[in-house]
Amino acid sequence: MRGKSIVGVTAALVALAGAVPATAASRLVINQGGTPENPRVYDGTGRTVDGIDVKTGNVVILNFRMTRPSAPGIRAQGNNITLADNVITNPVGGDGDGIRFFGDNIKILRNTISGTSNKYGHADCMQTYATNTPGSNNVLIEGNRCQKIDNMCLMAEGPNEGEGSGKGHSSHFTIRGNFCETLKASQALMFEDVRHATIENNEFAASPTKAIGLAIKSTHATVSGNEVSPGIRYEVGIDKSSMEDYQGPKPGGKP
Repeated sequence: MRGKSIVGVTAALVALAGAVPATAASRLVINQGGTPENPRVYDGTGRTVDGIDVKTGNVVILNFRMTRPSAPGIRAQGNNITLADNVITNPVGGDGDGIRFFGDNIKILRNTISGTSNKYGHADCMQTYATNTPGSNNVLIEGNRCQKIDNMCLMAEGPNEGEGSGKGHSSHFTIRGNFCETLKASQALMFEDVRHATIENNEFAASPTKAIGLAIKSTHATVSGNEVSPGIRYEVGIDKSSMEDYQGPKPGGKP
């Protein structure tokens, strides 16, 4: 098959070659990638699986459905990974997260994650950290729907936030055009030691104390064009260490 354009990259479509098939008791494991110019594409075409583990880079994972998968619904570690148009509903166990990601040049596009429950831990729609995993850089999170999320829509922690590895940095996150409904946390998005975050044109629903928290040297953040529910007290909370080159609405309090 000739290459075709998938979410902005040119790639050959593959029918789950290089994946360990999911069974009733296992997850789909992706362990073969392509190249940065021609990533390998795994198109679920609506197939239901019990979660996905991505253990390689240069891949596109799209059009899978997961209902009550073992949390996180998708765990992706590697560079040049795109997760697009997947549906994750009611993940169970673990911390209850929808998606966890680690690495550089990651795109999370148009996924729907719903029903993460804090009865399993601190159940975020999406999470990244850098303890025994690398920092993450050049991350685009766009057009996703995080619905009925008990904890945060995004928890992003860099390697120097106190519990991380202290190696490298996490930087250049763009969070754009997402719907975010967080039910029990005090903020919808939280950044700790993540530099150069751009947060624009998102819709923040429900009524956490604030929409965005910037802490532990999360400097050079830009916030604009977001729609904030009347139930949210203020859009941005920030600490002194994160004020350098902040651009956006006047902070309303602490992160």
